[in-house]
Amino acid sequence: MTETIKQAEEDREARERDCPACGQRVPVDRRFVVWCDACEWNVDPGGEQETDPDGGRVERLRRAVAQRHGERLFADLALQPTSASPPGTGVSGVVAVALAVAVHGLTVVLAALGLWLLIGRWGEGFQPAIGALLLGLAVLLRPRFGSFTKLRQDAPVLERADAPHLFALLDEVAAAVGTKGVEAVVLGPEANAGVRTYGIRRHRVLRLGLSLWSILDRQERIALLGHEFGHYAHGDTRHGLLVGSALRSLSTWRYVLAPNGGDSLMDLFANLLTALPRWTVHGVTLLLDQATLRASQRAEYLADASAARAAGTDGAAGLMDRLLVMDSAEAALQRETVAARTRIGGPRRREDREERADGLWERVAAQVASAPQREYERLRRVSELRGHSVDDTHPPTHLRRRHVARGDHHTPGIVLDASREAAVDGELRQPAQAMARQIVRDGLGA
Repeated sequence: MTETIKQAEEDREARERDCPACGQRVPVDRRFVVWCDACEWNVDPGGEQETDPDGGRVERLRRAVAQRHGERLFADLALQPTSASPPGTGVSGVVAVALAVAVHGLTVVLAALGLWLLIGRWGEGFQPAIGALLLGLAVLLRPRFGSFTKLRQDAPVLERADAPHLFALLDEVAAAVGTKGVEAVVLGPEANAGVRTYGIRRHRVLRLGLSLWSILDRQERIALLGHEFGHYAHGDTRHGLLVGSALRSLSTWRYVLAPNGGDSLMDLFANLLTALPRWTVHGVTLLLDQATLRASQRAEYLADASAARAAGTDGAAGLMDRLLVMDSAEAALQRETVAARTRIGGPRRREDREERADGLWERVAAQVASAPQREYERLRRVSELRGHSVDDTHPPTHLRRRHVARGDHHTPGIVLDASREAAVDGELRQPAQAMARQIVRDGLGA
């Protein structure tokens, strides 16, 4: 009898424990952080030591600035839901255009000066060599519009003939928010999604991360699509040709000018030589961020409102909750990949990996779905403490959720029923399975 009571006590302790700060009993789930909802003990165990996903002082500064802008704009939108001015107007819009022109203009100057030194000064000492160097630098730093042709070679691409039900859904959501659909859908493993244009002809393409798509319910999927198309419906400055390509060029410049990690004399000399242009590029990046941030974050909030109109308020709010667990989805995919690639070798190794690839996305979704509502509540509180956002330009996720919830309660404009969802999933099944096999075979970094 005594052993039975002792075992019962041990089982209870495995499910609950006393909060060391206030003494309240708190649930214990070894898969998730143990925390107290009364005094918020251990609600954010990472705290300030949490590693920034992008890394670097510039990214941390951009994230902090984005959080401040997001909070200020959240308050402004409560008073004026559509905000004061459309993107690209006012002093900030003029500054953004001027900076973008300057970024592209520098590339033109480098190319012109390089050609002049290479051709006009041929045979005059080192001048042609310097010209060739400048010309090569201009080619490296040229605006990148992306290659639609190359895109087809690098990832699974679906076009209208491949997935008519999916594209019909995309067209319907795009029309509901006031824009056009896409020409292709690119599948990726990540817990993210986005619409982007490629090439001079501006081919519009949806990048659909299967780790995110797999964890969403029907209306959350509509909300995701409504949000991404909403960026184009509301004229997001960063999605424009001029400013968007300038931001991508600056990102390339920062990569080229990044300091070497070595400790040799040559590395130190190279870092010293590139210090001034490197910090100049950082400064221009921050200036362009500042000039476009309000318009861009306004577009994020308005894209969320588009998501609510298309999917309903509940669907849009559910999407915001899922964004909080994006890291969990990617971690689940990583665990699945490691488990598949560390299986003991032998005659069945290939068969084992094939079996592991079957149902990969369903297992990722199941692992995320197993998170209790208590974990979502903890993540919402962490979001408020730390200012969680999708990246270093988005408003804080908890403010985006509040903005969706505080407006008019929308019923779904588009309802994704079970039969239509099954048809869309059927079109995605084969390329998703091919990607699962590739991930299990080669790993996520391949």
